[in-house]
Amino acid sequence: MSLSTVKNLLGHYSPISDSSLSDTEKDAQLPLSNDVDLHDSGSTLEGSRSEKKNFVDARVISDAIIGLSDGLTVPFALTAGLSTLQDTKVVVFGGLAELIAGAISMGLGGYLGAKSEEESYHATLKKTCQQTATNQQDTAIIISDIFAPYDLPAQVVSDLTNNLIDSPNLPSFLMNFHHTLPEPSGSRALTCAITIALGYFIGGFIPLLPYFFVGPNDAFYALGWSVATMVVALFVFGYGKTCFVTGWKGRENIRRGLFGGAQMVVVGGVAAGAAMGLVKLFQLLAK
Repeated sequence: MSLSTVKNLLGHYSPISDSSLSDTEKDAQLPLSNDVDLHDSGSTLEGSRSEKKNFVDARVISDAIIGLSDGLTVPFALTAGLSTLQDTKVVVFGGLAELIAGAISMGLGGYLGAKSEEESYHATLKKTCQQTATNQQDTAIIISDIFAPYDLPAQVVSDLTNNLIDSPNLPSFLMNFHHTLPEPSGSRALTCAITIALGYFIGGFIPLLPYFFVGPNDAFYALGWSVATMVVALFVFGYGKTCFVTGWKGRENIRRGLFGGAQMVVVGGVAAGAAMGLVKLFQLLAK
């Protein structure tokens, strides 16, 4: 691996924005050496960065999958269980109450989780800045360990280490390649909360739809349509979730997608069956 290849590799890490650093952390940084420029400022890199910004953040997609996955199983199990009471109003009101409460709970959980992740990042960044300013010897060892798997010549590693030690972007380099922690977006917590909550509500509203179109005592009849709707929704969700990760084309990817869809149907069916069985059990115990 040549030095230019390493430069290109390092050019793809995300430098820490100035707003992420406190005054103390900024003062801890050392002046940049002019000997080696580790940033690839070519048009190809800039084009790839701008192109990446046009795509949906993978973490947003992950949050949506979490919300939809829970929304397609938990509320479905609840409405299926309540259907045994043969009261459509109970199913609708109970389902809506669970949807709203569940969406709020899931959204708050995502918000607090993202906030904790952000706090952990900044705490690690602060320690990293302090280490780079006060203990250059240990920092140099860490940098050498980062490049060790690439089998670079000793002189190349030495040059890179010496220049990184004097670079103001050293904390950013260590956060990306040593701690492997990407810088969280300022709106990450709010986006996470809204995405998970909305995904949960949308996923949970699907099995509730048939109950709006039946009579007050036809809840068990609506359950049949709810089950049919959910089988299709669970299968489509499982297939799409699997193929989004593995790919959409090719016999093997299609096979994995079909397996993922069937797996989601089984999971949803088990949850609904357990809920219905428990409601029946409670009815028998109440007599």
